[in-house]
Amino acid sequence: MRIAITGASGLIGRRLLKNLAAAGHSLHVLSRHAGTNLPPGVRLSVWDSTRGEPPADSLQDVDGVVHLAGEPVAQRWTAQARQAIRESRVTGTRNLVEALAKLPRKPEVLVCASAVGYYGSRGDEILNESSSPGADTLAQLCVDWEKEAQAAEASGIRVVRVRTGLVLDARGGALPRMLPPFRLGLGGKLGSGQHWMSWIHLEDLAALFQFALANPVSGPLNGVAPNPLINAGFTRALAAAVHRPAIFPVPAFALRLLFGEMSEILLASQRALPQAAEAAGFRFRYPELAPALADVLKA
Repeated sequence: MRIAITGASGLIGRRLLKNLAAAGHSLHVLSRHAGTNLPPGVRLSVWDSTRGEPPADSLQDVDGVVHLAGEPVAQRWTAQARQAIRESRVTGTRNLVEALAKLPRKPEVLVCASAVGYYGSRGDEILNESSSPGADTLAQLCVDWEKEAQAAEASGIRVVRVRTGLVLDARGGALPRMLPPFRLGLGGKLGSGQHWMSWIHLEDLAALFQFALANPVSGPLNGVAPNPLINAGFTRALAAAVHRPAIFPVPAFALRLLFGEMSEILLASQRALPQAAEAAGFRFRYPELAPALADVLKA
């Protein structure tokens, strides 16, 4: 396939780009940075997603598009950060879809990242792809983000929205920031520890994006492993993986002092299951947390 990818310098993008290149696909990266380090043979076009449509030649004759670009959510939500997060996802996706609509030859598929934050905080409720959205800040962002991606369907493009959970990798994402206190024996549950965490090994998530490109699926896919855990269980498993106890809980008020409104993400309860992906035939290499952590931390 000829595939265009945005956000290829991020955690998911780097792994997906490596996998697609190894599989022999023809790749064209759209990046804000001209100096992005790429595998041999991968083309690059410079594109700031918030400032207009991508260069027309970057999308010419592509068979599929993977859209991962977006300002990191894991930061203190100042007014400036909120605007950057929203514009990079909502405006950026709109600009991309408008460019796709103008192509004389449309791609077959657009696979767009989203997040399980779509569902809001739902306690013990089991969430599948047909569950309703939440009403908080992140949920509304995801709703608007996905709406812009769905607009590509009007051009006859198959659209897949991958709602990712906590991505496990030792070199990026949230896990490297979580590990230091746990390795010192200072880790513990967040708040009450009763909120559900939906997680996925990076290898499985990259494979799910590849699956969405190659198979006739459409609509939302929960990019999470089939066995979520409550936070207390997750933190016990993480402590066990580094052979330390997990006895130092972090109170909810302390998280709010440290992170402000962004602490909502850390305390939100999303018991999401990948029902649509499994029904379509996707199989997880790491469905259970302990083996996933063992693999991630083996290096």
